[in-house]
Amino acid sequence: MRLLRGLLGAVLWILAAVVGLVAVVLCITIILLPVGIPLLLLSRRLFRLATRLFLPRSVRHPLQEANKSARQTSRKARKRAKELDKSMPALDISTAKKKWHKLVKRQRKTLSSVR
Repeated sequence: MRLLRGLLGAVLWILAAVVGLVAVVLCITIILLPVGIPLLLLSRRLFRLATRLFLPRSVRHPLQEANKSARQTSRKARKRAKELDKSMPALDISTAKKKWHKLVKRQRKTLSSVR
């Protein structure tokens, strides 16, 4: 599929170049200027479409790809949280506090080493 898109993009790029060249020649002659300007705009659109065909999806649609990866990451996090919840035994308050303080201490240490 990627090869086909690249081939189609190359053909479209060549077509846009030919149309652009014809448009420039028509714009040089003052009489055919009303025909040359729309052809120049068409050439520009064809170049844009050809470029989009060459690019991968993540570059063409960055917001959609970011949303997609965020959804996948949140799914993984929820799954991991459920697994951790099942694996953790029921703790009493004092043990939970100790574990919480150790966790906070570790987080502070890693944050201070990042700076």
